[in-house]
Amino acid sequence: MKGLSNIKSKLLAEEIEERILQYIIQTPLEIGTKLPNEFELGERFGVGRSTIREAVKLLVSKGILEVRQGSGTYVISTTPPELDPLGLQGLGDKMSLALDLVNLRMILEPGIAEMAALNATEEDIKKLREICDITERKIRNDEDYIHDDIQFHTCVAECSKNKVVEQLIPMIDTAVLMFVNVTHKLLKEESIATHRAVVEAIADHDPVGARAAMMMHMTYNRTLIKKMKDES
Repeated sequence: MKGLSNIKSKLLAEEIEERILQYIIQTPLEIGTKLPNEFELGERFGVGRSTIREAVKLLVSKGILEVRQGSGTYVISTTPPELDPLGLQGLGDKMSLALDLVNLRMILEPGIAEMAALNATEEDIKKLREICDITERKIRNDEDYIHDDIQFHTCVAECSKNKVVEQLIPMIDTAVLMFVNVTHKLLKEESIATHRAVVEAIADHDPVGARAAMMMHMTYNRTLIKKMKDES
């Protein structure tokens, strides 16, 4: 019976771990934000302090939270482990890393968009439009759109029908998530306009237009990150 009780406690802690992570992402809590204390988290999620403590330990082990003795528990990453397959969140200088990632994206993603314009099916284009519409609506309503933004770039990559590109999707997803977190969602109108331009070029099966639109999207991203890095 004791073994069964331990299993139940472990499963509950894992459930609360996921709920705390979603709370961090959806609120959203920025890196460096202090979490509410154990009592407040227990009240929020309807569990005891011991379960909160175990859930926090799990998130600490995954590099999401950091416990600072005498101070509290802080968010040190907002990237779920499955979206960081290369372990990039462990690198210290996030702004330099974001710049390196956007430099790589400028090499890769315009070409991926070009392939997407050549190979996307009508079903692909319909899905891409839907994601674009949802992302735009959430941006305009000041809702959390990070995962929709990730889904948009994932969908463009899938439209390429290139098996090697499919293997690059986790890296692209990580780069998108890091960009949005680092820049605090400053490029809202630019994202809306360039996403729409990418979609229309792919829908028109216009590879040159798709490459140019994605390059413009990447250029906005890089210019902002470079400016923030230079000022930091």
